[in-house]
Amino acid sequence: MSRFPVSYVDISVFAHATEDPERVVNAALNIIPAEHAEKVTFKRKRLKGDYGNPIILFKARIEDEDLIKVFIGYIADKMTRLDKDRLLYEMPLRLDKGSLYIRFDKQAAFYGNLKFRGEDPIHIRIRFRKSRVQDIIEICEGLGLIDRSS
Repeated sequence: MSRFPVSYVDISVFAHATEDPERVVNAALNIIPAEHAEKVTFKRKRLKGDYGNPIILFKARIEDEDLIKVFIGYIADKMTRLDKDRLLYEMPLRLDKGSLYIRFDKQAAFYGNLKFRGEDPIHIRIRFRKSRVQDIIEICEGLGLIDRSS
């Protein structure tokens, strides 16, 4: 039996001074199936912005293989066809040394939706056991994150 091709998944999100930190964490938890959300613990780190404004960084790492499978399956199911096509097209730009970086809209996630977003997002890093771009594309297709059939 071969090992699952993903080593771990990191989830991180910033709560700015104008945001309720609990709502920000809830938005991040909304990208995890509800029945598994309690298995993910976010660590809190206090930071300061460019103008001295308080920022809180919330980070979590998922290392449990079963939870990784559930998480990736869940986001793959919730991603739109357009976002999957965009991920495939942008794959070389989103890969770095065996890690795939995806950003989801924090506001949409709060309401239970997944949409790609560049500004003020929920950051996802999927760390693969392989680092060759073509291998990762094939793994992503097998996991349902992309679809090259269209």
